[in-house]
Amino acid sequence: MKIAAAQMTCVPADVRANAARAAALALTAREQGAALVVFPELTLTGYEIDALAADPGLWTGADDPRLDPLRAAGIATAVNVALPGDGPRPAIATVVHGADGTHLTTYRKQHLFRHEQDLFEPGTGDGCFELLGVRFSLGVCYDNHFPELPGRGAAAGCRVHLAGSLYGTGDGIHERATVYPGIAERHGLYVVLANHVGPAGPWTGCGRSAVWAPGGALLAEADDRTPSVVTAEIGPAL
Repeated sequence: MKIAAAQMTCVPADVRANAARAAALALTAREQGAALVVFPELTLTGYEIDALAADPGLWTGADDPRLDPLRAAGIATAVNVALPGDGPRPAIATVVHGADGTHLTTYRKQHLFRHEQDLFEPGTGDGCFELLGVRFSLGVCYDNHFPELPGRGAAAGCRVHLAGSLYGTGDGIHERATVYPGIAERHGLYVVLANHVGPAGPWTGCGRSAVWAPGGALLAEADDRTPSVVTAEIGPAL
């Protein structure tokens, strides 16, 4: 199975525009033979958390029609959104759909970063799903700094860890270059990182979306400036 990591420059607080951009990248990934494409944190709005706190119209459920361009792309997608909840605050959540548009799972970010804690509701459970006989675990950005999360996925039989994230220039460059190959090495997982590139809320995304093999070897990596996808083959289980 081939898997893609997408990196985007989002239009601030414009769900429809970002869904269209993501759908175009999904089509590119499908054309490159990928069965699944992963997108950055808060794909559909950009990292515009003040706007998300002020406007529930920017929150997106798994069945939201604004996701239709992605559901129609003919490839499985893992898209991170501000997800409506039962209370007054949304969750930061990754919504996974199959190639036929079927909703496979939704994972809510458990480890909220600093200021996110005042605006979002944390998740309480792990996210795993199966696609074409392969089990996947899910983490969102700061989640991945807690090794027990992908460790539980590995213990549950997952072979691939998907991470929609935002890492900026500066310290973010070092973090993305250490955290994700570390997960691959420590837990024997393929790791797929999708990052922002260019303006992303108060930061500038450093790009370099990538895929690492179990053990930590880099399989594919995007550049630091171009909205694009990179793909890598997930080999058979040993």
